[in-house]
Amino acid sequence: MEKLRFGSELVKRGFAKMQKGGVIMDVTNAEQAMIAEEAGAVAVMALHKVPADIRASGGVARMADPQKIEEIMDAVTIPVMAKCRIGHIMEANALEAIGVDMIDESEVLTPADNFFHIDKRKFKVPFVCGARSLGEACRRIWEGAAMIRTKGEAGTGNVVEAVKHMRIINFSINKLKRMGKEEISSLAEKYSLAYLKLGEEVAKDGISYGDVEIYEGYTLEEIKKGIYEILNEIKKLGRLPVVNFAAGGIATPADAALMMHLGADGVFVGSGIFKSSNPRAYAMAIVEAVNNWRDASVVANVSKGLGEAMRGEEIDRLAEKMQIRGL
Repeated sequence: MEKLRFGSELVKRGFAKMQKGGVIMDVTNAEQAMIAEEAGAVAVMALHKVPADIRASGGVARMADPQKIEEIMDAVTIPVMAKCRIGHIMEANALEAIGVDMIDESEVLTPADNFFHIDKRKFKVPFVCGARSLGEACRRIWEGAAMIRTKGEAGTGNVVEAVKHMRIINFSINKLKRMGKEEISSLAEKYSLAYLKLGEEVAKDGISYGDVEIYEGYTLEEIKKGIYEILNEIKKLGRLPVVNFAAGGIATPADAALMMHLGADGVFVGSGIFKSSNPRAYAMAIVEAVNNWRDASVVANVSKGLGEAMRGEEIDRLAEKMQIRGL
């Protein structure tokens, strides 16, 4: 990877890579952040509510109060990340201005833009973005994301969607490794079509969008070329060129170990800890499970006597799925 990327992009990817093998915990205040740090989290993600509460309360979910984020930054020594809405450039600017270590352009919050994600290359701070497929991952990496995470289904305590997304991405990469130039070019074209959503909308009024810049000054052909290069990079590496964490529905130490077994570089968890009967014990156990996921006896031992895990939700019964937000 170091031979392929230079300058700020390499620095941003390098920072994200430093979290590899660790647990990043969602927190809403300084007290929770200190629990996370004491448990061994490599970073915390600041947001105004954990995903389970966002799902339960409904309404528009926005960036957390910057004052709360600063209180969290003052309370811990580990990196502090924070979420902005998809496409909300000004929330991202505000988070960068107060000095967060990383921004999550997150589908857990209510999207601000139905057409586009933020052009993350224009920021100095690194970004993490969710993905359900290789196509979503490629688009976010082309836009400058330094870390990818599976979207899962946040706030459910049900790991099934995180597993599905990890398997889809891994299967797609294995298939990509066997593709020739023409197949990869066709795939790049298919992945690029997601950027035509705005053009297709105005075309309903008879306005042609052909041969114009469709996203941040880029034409469709330029986007396709960029994604083609990323696909070739993935083929060469046999994996995404940025770290890929698991997220969404991880509720137990065994859930976290499962995602590491499936190839995740690390784990995001929030509701699974702070909606359990014993957050401190669950936080420590999930960190231990991620650190020792190859040793089943450790996973078993840290899972003993933790008390009730968060209740969890069946995916089919959800009124709204957060994972479908963004393209």
